[in-house]
Amino acid sequence: MAPVKLFGISGSLRKGSHNSLLLAEAARLFGGAEYSQADLNLPLYNGDEEDAYGVPAAVDALAQQIADADAVLISTTEYNKGPSGVLKNALDWISRSQIKPWGDKPVAVMSAAAGRAGGERAQLILRSFMVPFRPRILQGPEIHVAASYEAFDDNGQLVGEIYVKELTELMTALRAEIAR
Repeated sequence: MAPVKLFGISGSLRKGSHNSLLLAEAARLFGGAEYSQADLNLPLYNGDEEDAYGVPAAVDALAQQIADADAVLISTTEYNKGPSGVLKNALDWISRSQIKPWGDKPVAVMSAAAGRAGGERAQLILRSFMVPFRPRILQGPEIHVAASYEAFDDNGQLVGEIYVKELTELMTALRAEIAR
């Protein structure tokens, strides 16, 4: 049997992003999976550009990566009480692709942010962004890594026992959802 394919989408482009670290930790705790992560360096969505040139190849490639995955992990930072523009832009572009990758796809959502709520508001809004796509979003446990600048060790692993426990539980639930 082939290993499970997990695909991560980080709402941050920043090198060393805590959300990218959180995705890598989720994949590690999932265990025994092939993991790859999205490149969200996409042009800003512009309907005129789409009409003139079509959907960029990078967007179709991203949609295909989602379609090929057994499950998707999405981690968002919180900017001004919402998900990042980078993440919203990627979702908008993916919706324009002829490849419709989200339907019935198992998705685990999480967040890491500097604030004390750990990106809770951004995650709530992200979940509403996903409604039109109709994926199978796991409802919990919810992962909101607060003070994310203190949450990872020098090896990029989570240091809070409760975060590790809950993220492990989320990955166990994701494994069950994939098998469903």
